Amino acid sequence: MFAAGATAPAAGWLPIALVVMLWSGRLGVYLISRGAATGPEEGRYAELRQRWQPNADAGFFAFFQAQAALTAVLSIAFVVPFVEPAWDGGALRGLGFVLALCGIAGESLADAQLARWKRDPRNRGRVCDVGLWGYSRHPNYFFEWLVWLGYAVYSLAFHGGWIALVAQAVIFASIWKVTGIPATESQAIRTKGEAYRAYQARVSKFIPMPPKSSSSDV
Repeated sequence: MFAAGATAPAAGWLPIALVVMLWSGRLGVYLISRGAATGPEEGRYAELRQRWQPNADAGFFAFFQAQAALTAVLSIAFVVPFVEPAWDGGALRGLGFVLALCGIAGESLADAQLARWKRDPRNRGRVCDVGLWGYSRHPNYFFEWLVWLGYAVYSLAFHGGWIALVAQAVIFASIWKVTGIPATESQAIRTKGEAYRAYQARVSKFIPMPPKSSSSDV
C-alpha cells in the first residue's frame, strides 16, 4: 500500500478514470434525455409507489439511501488503481479497459435502438425486438455488466485488486435477482402480456445470441 500522501502513477489510474468519466457522463445524459428530471415516472417506480402506499415517501427514502450505500460499495472497483502499484505489465489493464469500452459502446447502441423504436407510434403496445433487442431481452443490462467486468479485470492488475470482484458480484446479483431483470420483466408482462411471453420464449434472457425457437433462458 502506498504511504500516506503518496500518489499512484498516472499510468495506473488515468485510463480507468477516463472510462469512468465516459461511462457516468453517457449514463447521465441518457437518463436526463429520457425524462429522469422532468418525468413521467418510470413504470416500475410507479408500481413501487402504489405498492408502498400510504408510506411511499418513507419507502423511497429507505430505497434511495440503500442505493447510496451500495454506491459506496461499488466504488471499491475504482479505488485500488489510485492507491496500489500495478504488477501485470499492462495486459490486464488493457483487457479491462477494452471490456469496459465495449460495454459502454454496446449499452449506448442498445439504448439508442430502443429509443428510436419507441418514437414510432406504430410500435405502441408491441415488444421491441430490433437490433440488439432481437438477440437479448436485456442487452442494456448485459453491456452494463460488461462495463463492471472491465472495471474488475482492470483492478486485478493491482495488489489487492481482487476486492473489485465484490462490486462485480453486487452488480450481477442486482441485475439478475433484484432491481434489474425481475422488475423489468414483471412490468413488461403486465403491460404486454402474451406478446412478451412469446418474446421470452424466443430471445435469450441476458447474453446476446441468435434467437431460439425454445424458451431456454441464458
